Amino acid sequence: MAWLLRPPWPLPALLAWGGAWLLFFALQRVTTPVLALLLASMVAVAASVLGSTWWRRGLIAAGFPLALAFTGLAAVPAWAWLVPLLLLLAVYPLNAWRDAPLFPTPHDALQGLAAQLPLAQGARVLDAGCGLGDGLLALRRAYPGARIEGVEWSWPLRLLCALRCPWAHVRRGDMWRTDWSGYQLVYLFQRPESMERAAAKAQAEMAPGTWLVSLEFAVPGALPQAQLRLPGERVVWIYRMPLSAKTLDGE
Repeated sequence: MAWLLRPPWPLPALLAWGGAWLLFFALQRVTTPVLALLLASMVAVAASVLGSTWWRRGLIAAGFPLALAFTGLAAVPAWAWLVPLLLLLAVYPLNAWRDAPLFPTPHDALQGLAAQLPLAQGARVLDAGCGLGDGLLALRRAYPGARIEGVEWSWPLRLLCALRCPWAHVRRGDMWRTDWSGYQLVYLFQRPESMERAAAKAQAEMAPGTWLVSLEFAVPGALPQAQLRLPGERVVWIYRMPLSAKTLDGE
């Protein structure tokens, strides 16, 4: 099952390009070349989430339209070639590039979290930067009685996430501008460079006794309340608010 969810490279690119080409040729029989380009490019951009790095995502998303442009098989106006770029920017907005790439939370990554960190029934839990919803699914498995919420800046990802997780409240927004003060737990799967900023935000906004949980990346200089060790040497870092001023400021 894990192989199907994260196929080895370059299989995701080959499948995405092949699917886009097949769809393009099929649609040309029933619609205009511009609409065929749009829909086939949507398939390639949607499939780009299977890439594990930014450059792989770019190759998956851009491979079909670039190949089509070089072959000259599509008689479309010059402006139509902006369509794949606009689609890519919709899924991966520029102001979100400073945050983590779209790395889905593994299915069993939060297994055992509730034993380390019990929450009351109805507690509010936020996945900050929820992407396609893998973190929301893992949080729901850990806390079936919690009120699971997600925030995602990319509107296509937010829409797909809401469709995938109808039981969660998923909204479009900037995770850094979202108020964390009403949550008993905030979950992150970001990048090392983001963790100091996340810790400062949690320290400023979250109430004492609430929790910041980070998959894989620790808060620099802060001592966790607990850890979960996962296969593959991944770690879930569990921090109780407030973080001490000594660990944050190095005093």
